[in-house]
Amino acid sequence: MKALALWKEQTLAQLRQSPLIQRWQHLPSRERLALSVLAGFLALTLLYVMVWQPLVKRLDRAREYYQSQQVLYTYIQENASKVRGAGAAKVTLEPEQLQGLVTATAQQRGLPLERLDNDSGGLLISMAKVPFEPLLLWLSDLQSKGVRLSDVNLDRADTGKVDARITLQAGQ
Repeated sequence: MKALALWKEQTLAQLRQSPLIQRWQHLPSRERLALSVLAGFLALTLLYVMVWQPLVKRLDRAREYYQSQQVLYTYIQENASKVRGAGAAKVTLEPEQLQGLVTATAQQRGLPLERLDNDSGGLLISMAKVPFEPLLLWLSDLQSKGVRLSDVNLDRADTGKVDARITLQAGQ
């Protein structure tokens, strides 16, 4: 406790010795009052500019984000039944039709099938260096016709081309 009191006394003594404090004490009281008011004004201005204004801006952004999320949530709630209902009208494909459908649609898209193997109720397809975008369109087309993708492995072969190993199954 004595150390703190000693430190306080030393600090006050150093402040009294500083040229700035001595100059302050020699100013007329009217000028000291004007400078004090100016210092208070500057402190309030800095507080407003550096603390209050950024805080208000962040609060406004948070409100806007919250409102946009509320709109999105309402939209999702309103359209959830439509999405659930869309799944009910899926196409069903018989297992014996799978290989014919796969080969026919691959030929239409110009995709060379390297190997086809029947694999426990599904069809395992291997393709080498096929263009990536037509492959994705072909897979999407197959899904819309009732084919289920159970396993898809793609490895980059060249620029824009992939080696693909795909397991397909009939039905949903």
